Amino acid sequence: MSVQALGRRWLARHSVAPSDQRSAMLLLTPMMLVLLAVAVFPVLYSFWTSLFDIHLTRMNSVSFVGLGNYFQTFRDPMFWAAVERTAWFTVVSVLAIMVIATLMALLLNQEFRGRRILSTALLIPWAIPYVVDGLMWKWIYDSGYGALNGLLLQLGVIGQYMVWLGDTHKTLALICNAFVWKEVPLATILLLVTMKSIPSDLYAAARVDGANLWSRFVHVTLPAMRPGFMLVMIYEAMMAVRHFDLFFILTEGGPADASHVLSWHIYVETFRNLSFGTGAAVAYVLALATFAMSYAIIRLLGKRL
Repeated sequence: MSVQALGRRWLARHSVAPSDQRSAMLLLTPMMLVLLAVAVFPVLYSFWTSLFDIHLTRMNSVSFVGLGNYFQTFRDPMFWAAVERTAWFTVVSVLAIMVIATLMALLLNQEFRGRRILSTALLIPWAIPYVVDGLMWKWIYDSGYGALNGLLLQLGVIGQYMVWLGDTHKTLALICNAFVWKEVPLATILLLVTMKSIPSDLYAAARVDGANLWSRFVHVTLPAMRPGFMLVMIYEAMMAVRHFDLFFILTEGGPADASHVLSWHIYVETFRNLSFGTGAAVAYVLALATFAMSYAIIRLLGKRL
């Protein structure tokens, strides 16, 4: 029997009958309708909203402005200041998460007493909702009874209680610390799974070639963990760029707009200034920036995969 005949027989045996395809599409229809209703329609409607000058204080004068809201956003100095703070927060947070999660994954990849207990305890910050996380860190940073002031005072680092969240030079770094504390566990798990998938034969071959611990880490572990690094970097960067909860709970954009990032800017434009058109435009700019950033990370880390 020829190869072509064998190929046709295999296709005939494994092809899906038209009736089965229709049944599958019929069963998937309710799910597709739900996705269209709760995901696709709001996205399209918000873009449509961004093309209008919609202000709740003057609903009788809604007008179509096209890309006017986007041009107005790009001319706003507060928007560019928010972009700068968001970029700083994202870069610092992602770098800190990557370094700490890599070290934690290397530790948990070793066999030692209490490893399971440490692995379980590591999940606690990740399991805590962001609202609880924000309230907890707000209590820790409190200027009157906060644990941070108490600890540093006992250690002799400071001579009196400090208003941590009231310092414009420290606020963004303190919020970044709370965000990193929450996100490190998930990043550690993802990197640990990637590390576990590295074949032990590679390490054995490296030892035979005389590679020491540092050489094995640089030439074996790091290249093999590229997929995990890419996944963690994309996820954490997206979380940091659009993060809102901690900024709302800890500082509400203050003090003196020191933590006025893009997500907070969208909230202010939409729910405080009641300018829904401008708020939707800023939200779309943030979404496009997030997609561009993710694409850049994939191109940078995925080109050798």
